Amino acid sequence: MIDLNHGSGFQYARPDRPPDVAVAVNAVIDAALVKRNRAEPPRRYVGTSGVGRECARQIQYDYLGVPKDEGRDFEPNTLRIFEAGHRAEDIVAAWLRAAKFDLRTARSDGQQFGFSALNGRFRGHIDGCLVSGPVAMEFPALWENKALGAASWKEVIKRGVVLARPVYAAQIALYQAYLDLPHPALFTALNRDTLELHCELVTFDAALAQRASDRAVQVVRASTAEELLPRAAADRASAICRGGRSAGEWHPPCAWQDRCWKANEMRSLTIDLNGAPIDLRYFCAQAHEN
Repeated sequence: MIDLNHGSGFQYARPDRPPDVAVAVNAVIDAALVKRNRAEPPRRYVGTSGVGRECARQIQYDYLGVPKDEGRDFEPNTLRIFEAGHRAEDIVAAWLRAAKFDLRTARSDGQQFGFSALNGRFRGHIDGCLVSGPVAMEFPALWENKALGAASWKEVIKRGVVLARPVYAAQIALYQAYLDLPHPALFTALNRDTLELHCELVTFDAALAQRASDRAVQVVRASTAEELLPRAAADRASAICRGGRSAGEWHPPCAWQDRCWKANEMRSLTIDLNGAPIDLRYFCAQAHEN
């Protein structure tokens, strides 16, 4: 207690320290992001951003909207990174336009440019198309942008996007093929930490586009036929399942690894959902109806 009135007898207690405002603000933001993410309707199509993954079953689980393992849904920090990536796209687009590139990112109705195949069950939306610009390159050209952490950004610079991030390479090749943009694509990678921008031209790889397209067809056809595709890993310790680096490629942890290894793939599409068996045919039917 502190007597601030010099003998008056009235003493002031030091107030209790309020809770850390940073913790409180971040907690409510995280809760809001998680709530918003859970409210998003499931995507009922194979997307170009994931079709380049090594495991066909992982792509199928994603396509069918199978619930992720307990505790393996996107963490709030990951949701923040996703949003920062979307905002980074706007930043780089503004920079390119300021540099006098004629960049088109939306149609006249405001929708993104993209493609739809397999009756809408295989889709993709591009970041943009460069019609002209002040740099010596061929136009029109696909523009694809990613926002990366420092380590990933440096790896892309060192190895190039095709080797460092094969999933991105497949996505670029698909866009070039389906939107008839065969000129080398401009790939830009923004360093989230320093805002440095890496740029490289990516030559159209028709064979890669065909393989990625075939994978999408495989996933849709197998799901329509109520067939569970094989997993890519021989055991659960594989980096494809648990996450990590394998053969020079980084794999994020699979969000369905628990139920995948409990799946009875020989007799039915039954998998284990938090201890209770469910039938994947339900999800196949849902995907077919939507």
